[in-house]
Order: sequence, then structure tokens, then C-alpha cells
Amino acid sequence: MEKVERLISIIMILLRKEIVPSREFAQLFGVTKRTILRDMETLSLSNIPIYAVAGAHGGYGIMDTYKMDKRLLSSADLEHILTALGGLEQILLSEEVEITIKKIEAMVNPSASTGTIQLSFYDWAGRSELRHILKSCQEAISGKKVLAFDYIDKNGTATHRTVEPAQLHFSENSWYLHGFCLERRAERIFKLSRIDRLTVKPQTFVPREVRPESAPEPGYRPELVEVQAWITPGVKDRFIERYGHRSVRPHGPGKFRATIHVPQSPIGFQFLAGFGTDVEIAEPPSYVEKFREYLLEMVKKYG
Repeated sequence: MEKVERLISIIMILLRKEIVPSREFAQLFGVTKRTILRDMETLSLSNIPIYAVAGAHGGYGIMDTYKMDKRLLSSADLEHILTALGGLEQILLSEEVEITIKKIEAMVNPSASTGTIQLSFYDWAGRSELRHILKSCQEAISGKKVLAFDYIDKNGTATHRTVEPAQLHFSENSWYLHGFCLERRAERIFKLSRIDRLTVKPQTFVPREVRPESAPEPGYRPELVEVQAWITPGVKDRFIERYGHRSVRPHGPGKFRATIHVPQSPIGFQFLAGFGTDVEIAEPPSYVEKFREYLLEMVKKYG
């Protein structure tokens, strides 16, 4: 464990407990009592009000006046933070986020109710495989180091890229890397699941200004078209979750009309086809025809 992380952990423990013996800290962090003494001196020099208690039941504590600072956040506030971090942990698959959660949990009153909200995500094998790529990207961004990787775009074209990474972006169910591509001499967005053989180079760079209007990878933000569709009660809730209550209106017994915006591309067709016979596209006619052609191509694959 790094010294800074150990110091933060010591503070969090002292905020929760009254007096903690030095031997307990030493056993917890796998260091000597002398190291713990130096840690306490470092915290004191940093204006953290640490005090020592001598005797058989002695140890280190932190002034009660300092402990009041954590009460600026109520138990409900901390519960909300833990809930958000819990979901983030499952998306990021990050050990660092897990450590942060443990630190905040140490601030929660033991008598307070916890776990009022629970977030669950499918543990897809592919999500676990992204752990290494995510961690490497995060390290490269914080260390301002160049990334090199093989990339296969949505058309199956393979290229080798060298990128100055700027930002990780999570959208829908996918992760994207935003950075400056040295081969293309332009800003690009790469889908992490299309990256292979990623390495962090020792070469460093000066971060460039990230322009919000920079062009994304083709197909990343496709043009949307308004579509009218008949839907069954069984998928009504899924449309409401995605498009809101105003998008769905009753239209006769046991039938609903949905007004939605979808990509006019295979991405949109795949999304709609996923509902099977619970969805029937009504308008516009041009989209209906394109969707019909897409479905016929699917049927051809099965003779």
C-alpha cells in the first residue's frame, strides 16, 4: 500500500474510532510501529489534529472538533454516495473505486440503515475482459502517456493506432476512449471492445484542448429519425424507460402507439428487431421499407 493511501486510511479509521493502538495500525498495514509513528508525525505536520494517549490502553486519536467535519454530510447523503459508487464500481470494475467505497463506509454511522438501494448488473465475461484495457487507459490518461493498439472499426477494417488519450466515456453499455490519433492527426473516439494488443508507451505528451464539438467515430452518434410504432403491453415499460411516458399512448384495447427516435441505420434496425413480434413499425413509409429489407436479409440467412 502506498504511503498516501495508508495516511488516508488512518484518517478514516480515526474518524470512526476513539483510540487505536499503534500495534493495530502496524498489523493492519503490515508495517512497523516506527513507520506508524512517522505517519502520525506526517499527519500532525499536515494540520490533522492527531493526539497520542500513553499507557496500556493508549494509542492514537483524532480531535472531536475535527470529527465534526464529516457530519456536514448526513447519513442519507453518505448512503446516496455509496449507492452511486456501488453502481460505478460495477461499471468500472475498478479496485480503486472499491477502496473509496470502503473509506466512505467507515464514515457511516453503524446504527444507520444501509443497503436501501441495490444496483445489479449482469456479470458478462466481456465486461471482465475490459478490466485490463480500462485500467491501462486510466493510467495512461493520468500519467499523460501515449497508447498504442490495434483497432478494428465497425466495417472490419484493421489499423494500428498511436493515441494521446484524453477521456474515457461510458455510453449505453459500451466504453469509448477519446483522444488525439497521431496517425490521423485528429481527435478520434475508439470503442474499447474493438481495441486489441493495447500497450502503454513510455512516451509522454502535453494534453491538448479537448473540443466538445470534435467529430466522433463514424456511427458513434448516428442521425435519428422519428418513428411511429404499434407495441404490445408486454414491452410498454421498456419503451417508457428509454423514451419516457409521453412517448407511449393508448390506442385501442390492449394496444399502444409509441413515438420514438431511432438511428436510420442497422443499429436502429437491430434495436427494433430485438422486440420481435411485440413491435410493428407504422411510419414513416420509407423507414418501414428499409426495416422490411433488413428483416428479409435476416430471413435469407436461414434459407
